[in-house]
Amino acid sequence: MSYQVLARKYRSRTFEELMGQEHVVQALANALTQQRLHHAYLFTGTRGVGKTSVSRILAKSLNCVGPDGTGGITAQPCNVCDACRDIDAGRFVDYVELDAASNRGVEEISQLLDQAVYKPVIGRFKVYMIDEVHMLSNTAFNAMLKTLEEPPEYLKFVLATTDPQKVPVTVLSRCLQFNLRPMSPQTVLEHLTRVLSNESVPNEPGALRLLARAARGSMRDALSLTDQAIAFGSGQLQEAGVRQMLGSVDRGHVLGILNALIAGDGAALVGASDRLRDMGLSAGGTLEDLAVALQQLAVAQAAPGALDAGDPDLAELLPLAGQLPADEVQLMYSMALHGRQELPLAPDEYAGLTMVLLRMMAFRPNGQGARQPSVPEGAARTAPTPAVSAATAAGAAPVARPQSAPQAAAPQAAASQAAAPEASAPQAAAPAVAEPVPAPAPAVPRVAEAAPPEPEPEPAEAPAAAPVVAAPAPVVAPEPAPVPPAQAPRPSSGPLRAAQAGAPATRFSERLRPRGAPPSDAKADAENDEPEDLSPPHDDDGPPPWMDVPPPSDEDASVGMSMPDMDDPMPSSADSGGGGGNGGGIYVSTAIEEVELVPTLLGERWHAVVPQLGLNALSRELALQAECIGIDESADPQLWRFRVERESLRQPGLLEKLQSALAAFAGNPVRVDVEVGRASDSPALRDTQATRARQRQAESIILEDPEVRQLLAQFKTARILPGSIKPI
Repeated sequence: MSYQVLARKYRSRTFEELMGQEHVVQALANALTQQRLHHAYLFTGTRGVGKTSVSRILAKSLNCVGPDGTGGITAQPCNVCDACRDIDAGRFVDYVELDAASNRGVEEISQLLDQAVYKPVIGRFKVYMIDEVHMLSNTAFNAMLKTLEEPPEYLKFVLATTDPQKVPVTVLSRCLQFNLRPMSPQTVLEHLTRVLSNESVPNEPGALRLLARAARGSMRDALSLTDQAIAFGSGQLQEAGVRQMLGSVDRGHVLGILNALIAGDGAALVGASDRLRDMGLSAGGTLEDLAVALQQLAVAQAAPGALDAGDPDLAELLPLAGQLPADEVQLMYSMALHGRQELPLAPDEYAGLTMVLLRMMAFRPNGQGARQPSVPEGAARTAPTPAVSAATAAGAAPVARPQSAPQAAAPQAAASQAAAPEASAPQAAAPAVAEPVPAPAPAVPRVAEAAPPEPEPEPAEAPAAAPVVAAPAPVVAPEPAPVPPAQAPRPSSGPLRAAQAGAPATRFSERLRPRGAPPSDAKADAENDEPEDLSPPHDDDGPPPWMDVPPPSDEDASVGMSMPDMDDPMPSSADSGGGGGNGGGIYVSTAIEEVELVPTLLGERWHAVVPQLGLNALSRELALQAECIGIDESADPQLWRFRVERESLRQPGLLEKLQSALAAFAGNPVRVDVEVGRASDSPALRDTQATRARQRQAESIILEDPEVRQLLAQFKTARILPGSIKPI
């Protein structure tokens, strides 16, 4: 007798043997027990989850007569009567299996339905099983609709498909639909253990885990891979042989990659990729196994009890859960998933694997992508690099944050806004300027924390009324002992602090996640609650304004809802909430939102100076978005202080260009200091306010024009397209 493959030999023959589909078994078993039988069933699910097996078990349950020939419909077929054995062998005349992939035309379906008028030959029911039913043509579906809706009482339809989205809803509505789920690796592992025990095949638990994971929820795939592994291992299953057959990566390589990522060892990562190339292991399999390991680390951090305690691989993996923060595990997991999609685009898959691993390391703050130690501002001016810390000297209360080469553009606006309340009013009134003390070693100057100031009366509505703000005497701490840059002490004051390397504040998630502002009184919270940035670079981010205006319905048009009464005066901009009004529903203004500008004398002066500086590109954008908060012309060099919100505009190179332009404009040396915070009076805000004022004026002129009013009165449903009115 020829060998029978495991997938056919161990096909489920009863509902009790069906693995991982308890929800389907319970519904069908109860229906058979209570004799509440539907005439059409639709089983959906991916390959190898038991669709055909369920249909055969259902056919046996309907036609089983028991060992003694006196049985009836049952949820537990005997598997010994002629009907049960013939259905299992595929020779039962009243059970017809049709492959819709090769019989998809209307002729084949019509021929099948022509036999439906005849009663069963030997069975109790005639069962038509149509596999891959989604492959039928539209005419074939239409041909079977009537019979599918009202078949004879002795006829049952069983449909199976892997793609229910392609089945017409007219067919779905006539069937009871059961979705068979992919099986978990643990379920597949248990079944493989029983099968190999029955077959007396020596095996290692690690080999079975690899096969269960490689099956991806399909029991047929698991049994087919097991057959292949038995042949590969000469009658036994060993983990090393199964890994070689599947092209999987040894967990030791994965652990080595994770340890190299934790240590930030780029040479070890490149070496790991080269070793995988030499051994011929798949780069895609490496990223897949790495993603599995990271997923287990994430579960170990969030819910340690959910892991399989019997998995021997976890013993070496779990200690790494305490060395990788949860957010970095999530980031690496996402990179591993997306990296598998990038492999076909790489010059070769191992080059793509190397880049994915180096990318993971670059986004680790403690790896090669860690921030570099801060350096004094003097060094930053002589050799500015993306990794230089702009620890400003005079007026250095607002200190620019340090950046790393691969993370120079990481957004930190949330941390800046959290520190902004500390630097707003007190610094505008009396900025404490600290000069760095020269030191023989490359140490970062320490700025002493001044004593808490006495409560001062609230500032006036225009705090910057004087155009010149004089800086008081600097408060400088005693010169500290020289320390290495990596151990430089953190400043104890200031709205923005340069964190030490490896400190909790330097974690990647804290640089991306918004931070809550420190607790303060109600007035400070109100000052910190600033309006949304409506400057010109953000005006065009959203969709066109007319996309939000639905066309009038027929009912609205019949009553003229969108048309104001022409006997009443046209609503003005003031009556319609500003922004040119909406014309009583005829027109939606594009300048409704007001710019919350707090004008100051320094802001007016800076607005007049910017066009004369001759800046362009990002340096001009810096000047437009900056708010001038202080000018000290008596200082040597002159001190110009600004408030800038966007971190991308606070780069050392842009600040140097602005400083050079101001020096050329003033004819004297100029020093520029920048603090973090949202501008309330900038040239961009003033330009935006003027533009919207012109827009509202143009809209008011059009809406009050007599000819426009006459046309709107003549065509009741007419309206002016939003955005079509532009000032000249």
